Amino acid sequence: MKKTPISSFFRKEIISMSAYKVAEAKGYIKLDAMENPYTWPDKIKEEWLDELKPCLINRYPDPEAKQLVRVIRETNNIPEQSGVILGNGSDEIIQILLMALSANSTVLSPSPGFVMYKQIALSLGLNFHSVPLLAENFELDLPLMLSAIKEYSPSIIFLAFPNNPTGNLFVEDEIETILKEAPGLVIVDEAYAPFAGTSFLNKLSKYSNLLVMRTVSKLGLAGLRLGYIVGARDITEQLNKIRLPYNINILTQLTAEFSLKHQALFDQQTQKICIDRALVLEQLNDFSQIEAYDSSANFILFKTQENQANLIFDGLKERGILIKNLSPQGGALTDCLRVTIGKPKENKMFIDALSEILS
Repeated sequence: MKKTPISSFFRKEIISMSAYKVAEAKGYIKLDAMENPYTWPDKIKEEWLDELKPCLINRYPDPEAKQLVRVIRETNNIPEQSGVILGNGSDEIIQILLMALSANSTVLSPSPGFVMYKQIALSLGLNFHSVPLLAENFELDLPLMLSAIKEYSPSIIFLAFPNNPTGNLFVEDEIETILKEAPGLVIVDEAYAPFAGTSFLNKLSKYSNLLVMRTVSKLGLAGLRLGYIVGARDITEQLNKIRLPYNINILTQLTAEFSLKHQALFDQQTQKICIDRALVLEQLNDFSQIEAYDSSANFILFKTQENQANLIFDGLKERGILIKNLSPQGGALTDCLRVTIGKPKENKMFIDALSEILS
């Protein structure tokens, strides 16, 4: 029997892509994935389990998760005139957005940026164009962005705010300039909003082409896989046609509703992480061989001396600490590593191990 080659029925874009890989973390101090390191007090865990007991696991969940949407609106002061779409993590929201585009549409984003913008765009056969950030501080190169907007006329522009993996906040006035010049939608990705202290949610009424995307993952609920996007209802109504029914399972709906009613706990944890972020940044910059960049997220990007990133990454792994090696991505991230802010003991173990490696 003749075997048909895979390339004959899979698109060439898929064949040429690499799968998104997640490092095996078992047995390591996990400082690679921008997770909140804190769990819940036992009392809150017990209340949560009590909340789940009457869950009708044999029934389909509310397909629109109406109660959860109401809680998200209340928690984030989202105006009623704005629509809200939920996704199985921000990744599904990105996928929904890009699936809605016409064939041959262009997606534009700064580089370095969140890898899933490009990954999903290419998997759907769309054109993806990246615009390099300024090398010295990872800020937007506004003239270059505006030139790219004019040349490529992108249907969607993604702007992470704060940016991943660099951790910095782009200048708000420059984002507003992009909103005014963009011919299509501008998605401000606020995955790390809890640590940034600023948001574009209050500008939704000002710009009809603005959508704000968020997730509960960095807040401390990464295991739920829940993201959402907010924007004009005429846009979200179209996106809702693509969203698969029952995409938010019943356990996620109930758990997220319960969790967001304990916002004070998350605020407390976030404040602690921000305090520890400042301490780790200071300690990193005490090493003469390292340049650490200011961050408004729950991680810090730092640059090593030439050709040292792999050695430091491996040295930390040998000592039981897992961070993110970004150097293989090349470009502005050559020689760069990224560390998530953990618990104080974990941060100390990271710094001590780094000191040992660099000494």
